[in-house]
Amino acid sequence: MVLCVVDDLLFSVKISTAAKSLGVEVYFERAADGVLPRVREKQPHLVIFDLNSSRLRPMEAIASMKGDPALKEIRTLGYASHVQTDTINAARQAGVDQVLARSAFADRLGEILTGGGGGSERTRPTTVK
Repeated sequence: MVLCVVDDLLFSVKISTAAKSLGVEVYFERAADGVLPRVREKQPHLVIFDLNSSRLRPMEAIASMKGDPALKEIRTLGYASHVQTDTINAARQAGVDQVLARSAFADRLGEILTGGGGGSERTRPTTVK
């Protein structure tokens, strides 16, 4: 199961459509205060964050997950515009496992949802430098 912390309508539809065609269970959390409770409840194998969403406070959620012994092993993936290096660096500092450019995320969505999205940034280079 994949939990998506995404409030962008275009990406929500892309993720939902891909998940449905692949038979992957996906849940969306669109309230910042609901992210950690939803992660605890669902215990997903992956949490996807739209790093550009200021409303969902992704850096705060990632740091909280990685600081919680019960949640820190859950894989996190964030996507952002490749030109937003401050956002990318903030996500890495918060502890995100992998960061992809928005275009790479869209291109590899099926692979990501089915668990073939590659290793963490600690073990495999990310698309965004």
